[in-house]
Amino acid sequence: MTGTEALIGQAISGIAVPIFQTLWASGGKSLGMLGTNLNEAIKLISGASKRYAQKYTQRHGKLKVLGMREPVNLESVYTAVQLLHEQDIIRFESIEALEKIYRQSEERRYESRKITKQIGINAANNKQYLMLLGGPGAGKSTFLRKIGLEALKGKKGKYQHQCIPVFIELKRFTSSKVKIQENITEEFAICGFPSADKFTIKALEQGKLLILLDGLDEVPTKNMYQVIIQIHDFVDRYAQNRFIASCRTAAYRSNFRQFTDVAIADFDNAQIKQFIRNWFQSETDKKVGTAQKCWELLQKTENAGVKELAQTPLLLTFLCLVYDKSQNFPDNRSFLYRKALRILLEEWASEKRILRDQIYQGLHTELEEILLSEIAYQGFEKDRLFFVQREIIEHIKTFLAGNLNAPQHLNGKAVLHAIAVQQGILVERAEDIFSFSHLTLQEYLTAQYIDNHRQIEQLVTEHLTNQRWKEVFLLVAGLMRSGVDELLLLMEKEAQQCINTSKLQALFCWAQEATAGSESDLKPAAKRAIANTIAYAYAYAIAMIKSRSYANHYDINIKNSYYITKTIAKFYTFPYAVSIAQASTYGIINAIKYPNTGTITNAITNAITNARELEELKIFKKVNFAMLIARLKELKAIFPNYQQVGKIRRKFAKRILQIWLHAFKLRPELINLSQAETEAINNYFYANLLILQCKETALHVSPKTWEEIEERMLLVPCN
Repeated sequence: MTGTEALIGQAISGIAVPIFQTLWASGGKSLGMLGTNLNEAIKLISGASKRYAQKYTQRHGKLKVLGMREPVNLESVYTAVQLLHEQDIIRFESIEALEKIYRQSEERRYESRKITKQIGINAANNKQYLMLLGGPGAGKSTFLRKIGLEALKGKKGKYQHQCIPVFIELKRFTSSKVKIQENITEEFAICGFPSADKFTIKALEQGKLLILLDGLDEVPTKNMYQVIIQIHDFVDRYAQNRFIASCRTAAYRSNFRQFTDVAIADFDNAQIKQFIRNWFQSETDKKVGTAQKCWELLQKTENAGVKELAQTPLLLTFLCLVYDKSQNFPDNRSFLYRKALRILLEEWASEKRILRDQIYQGLHTELEEILLSEIAYQGFEKDRLFFVQREIIEHIKTFLAGNLNAPQHLNGKAVLHAIAVQQGILVERAEDIFSFSHLTLQEYLTAQYIDNHRQIEQLVTEHLTNQRWKEVFLLVAGLMRSGVDELLLLMEKEAQQCINTSKLQALFCWAQEATAGSESDLKPAAKRAIANTIAYAYAYAIAMIKSRSYANHYDINIKNSYYITKTIAKFYTFPYAVSIAQASTYGIINAIKYPNTGTITNAITNAITNARELEELKIFKKVNFAMLIARLKELKAIFPNYQQVGKIRRKFAKRILQIWLHAFKLRPELINLSQAETEAINNYFYANLLILQCKETALHVSPKTWEEIEERMLLVPCN
């Protein structure tokens, strides 16, 4: 026994010995301990207390899930949960209000950050009767086990009440008879408590037990009513004890009037980061900074969907296991999401040995996935994240009736209830209003529907430039076993429709002519991307000068175009090459907006430095960098003094921009774009970036097809 186990054994002994002394006072003989004096009896109870603490720690202080090879100590990875207050659990909102609340948050999170939360251990300390609600994998069982471990520590633990914890899995009650008292007695008897039955009764009468009832939802449906009644009666009979029960939110019907209902909140950023830090705490991981690297990877924009899964402890555990194997997350996220979906569909219930409803004997996993993908797609196509219960039930009925291989005897409402309770893939967000548990899963199932029904052309023609569909495009590319070439070619063809004015065509022709045949080893597409980055950096500068506002819609479109071209260029070259334009542009903008000695000097100095850097890259064939640098130096030599009025200094600052544009043969009117033109070109750049990202995600792309697409990227016919 370790020092910690001995310590918690002493805490239990401190509670158990006085209870036993009370029993002894009523007559040692009645305890069946003939020939044993009180001191010997106390030694027996002390030894049994230590064994009980050790047994509890061994049984409930380990975590081994999702095929882990070795268990880990629960306390080493435990991250403190936060709970929603009772009034925030069920919200009677309209479906329109829920849609509005979600979209205003601008986050991939269904739970509002404005809701007040409380630390889980505080709720356990403050409430004698607590009902803990949450979805599958939210951490309900882990929380109950952790509270028990804290209670074992006595005054040194965070649980403030001196009680002996007893953990009871309600799924063991497979009949309508619930024998809670017998279960408690058995726990004590196994550890050698003398007269365990009498000890249990006296401990209950004195209110010395913390009874942890885990998984009310895991009781077979046919037994649920009787189990609830018997738990009610037991709590009433031994009301002076403390009780914490857990149940999946979808299965709970406010059955326990004595209990305060609380719900486990989704993990926030701080909890996700702490969990990852706890998980990767080996000496090797600490040395190489595994936890920090994992966290930083989750923070990347392209992993927003992955991070959304991390809000659920079970799926965050899965992500940590994935990262631990390869120190990365797969580029093809469809593999990741498929596995996450299967964990919720079948693996978690299997690992917990939960008896699934009879419904699942007819509705096997593959059939259920098809059903869910139809619900997901129809909602996503209509830009809906929330569904009225009756609509889902009707959809289920229609699906079952229209599929010869689907079980016809099933009840639509029962199917929805089973999916919500046992899998948590559909979640009741307000009364009779559901959504998918994660937007990520709705996107994945939508992509699965499109792939299954070969709706690639419809996807491209209707949604290519709609950024809400970006993740769906990437997942479709990752799911397709064949046909990705067709997807990419359709995307390329649709993207070309955006370049629909002579000015836009002229701008792309400029990028082609300025870079074609240059000495750089970069691919022509990369050269054109960098040239477009520079063009849009200066288009952005002109927009800034014209509007004098950083919040103008026109400015934002230009800025978006600039950042997208930067990202495209980064696919082909190092970030340094595409940061040059940004540095010089911002210097010029500052000099024009705030024309003082410092800003103008810095702008000219930066422009000279940037010109030298671009010359070294050898991307531009027709730019005379020597002359550009000479003209900038001449400008610096005639710098206006600080006494001249701001209007003169601003006019001087604009000359820096004019010199740059002249050197690149970039006419100002060519990059002085209308709002419609900026939107069109923004869509074009976005579509090309999406093509690149889909290619990276796909399982298989023909080298010949990709070579042809790459040759044409950012290229339009020039007269």
